[in-house]
Amino acid sequence: MNFLSLVTGRPGPSGFGSASTAEQVTQGIDASSLTVLITGGASGIGLETTRVLALRKAHVIIAARNMDAANEARQLILKEDGNARVDVLKLDLSSAKSIREFAVNFNALDLRLNILINNAGIMFCPYQLSEDGTEMQFATNHLGHFLLTNLLLGNMKDTARTTGVEGRIVNLSSVAHIHTYRDGIQFDNINDKNRYSDKRAYGQSKLANILHVKELSRRFQEEGVNITANAVHPGLIMTNLFKYSAVLMRFLKFFSFFLWKNVPQGAATTCYVALHPSLKGVSGKYYADCNDLKPSAFARDEALARNLWDFSNKLITSASKA
Repeated sequence: MNFLSLVTGRPGPSGFGSASTAEQVTQGIDASSLTVLITGGASGIGLETTRVLALRKAHVIIAARNMDAANEARQLILKEDGNARVDVLKLDLSSAKSIREFAVNFNALDLRLNILINNAGIMFCPYQLSEDGTEMQFATNHLGHFLLTNLLLGNMKDTARTTGVEGRIVNLSSVAHIHTYRDGIQFDNINDKNRYSDKRAYGQSKLANILHVKELSRRFQEEGVNITANAVHPGLIMTNLFKYSAVLMRFLKFFSFFLWKNVPQGAATTCYVALHPSLKGVSGKYYADCNDLKPSAFARDEALARNLWDFSNKLITSASKA
């Protein structure tokens, strides 16, 4: 997608563009046989994604840290559609213990899992460590989703095999993945407070989201698994993600208003990649405005993706021992 398409909303090769909404890109799709798990599905574009997937008759489970907000979101959706199937489960992505408990609780529901949307995230927060001792943006945006995905893969593989329906994993990344540290992922200094940059740490975590699906896709192809994994950039949307830099973002939005989307437009690419039949068999890609987009050189680096996989496993193992 070029700059003119972004500004004008002109559709790209997919038939959709920056002005398309989540409802428009899923029009006519019947998701009644699908179970979807979405992290952070109680607010912002996550809530809109949940609402539209439920509108298309999918059974949606919201995984959220704030259960009050998640239950309020569920009630809002049920008020609009009393037949919607939406449930909530507690999950704190910055805690390996919480993620493991969530996986146990989810599997106890004996539900098939067709689609996993790793949507939740934090942005530009001051330096802090997770309870497992990892820099918070990397821990929440990447490592938590990495562990969650691994714990749910058995279910997804069984579901794809027994139903014959393709499974899909969608990671919410960002164009911010291009603004990362010099080496892409600073494996040797992931927790270095002196080198910490809230903006570059965010970019690093969003780069990790793309590298994650790249390596997942390679492994799925190697195993012959009927699951795809793709990353998306939702666009610029003013949500509570900007709580640590709200004044700056409002200032920037004033001068770049033509680049910003509303929430229904922001959820469109996620819903498109999660449900649209035209993406059957498509994996390891990065989407923006519902069209395939070439990410940064770091994001296309297969060796970096493999190193990140091994590094992530080591961090999780360390957290488990602690």
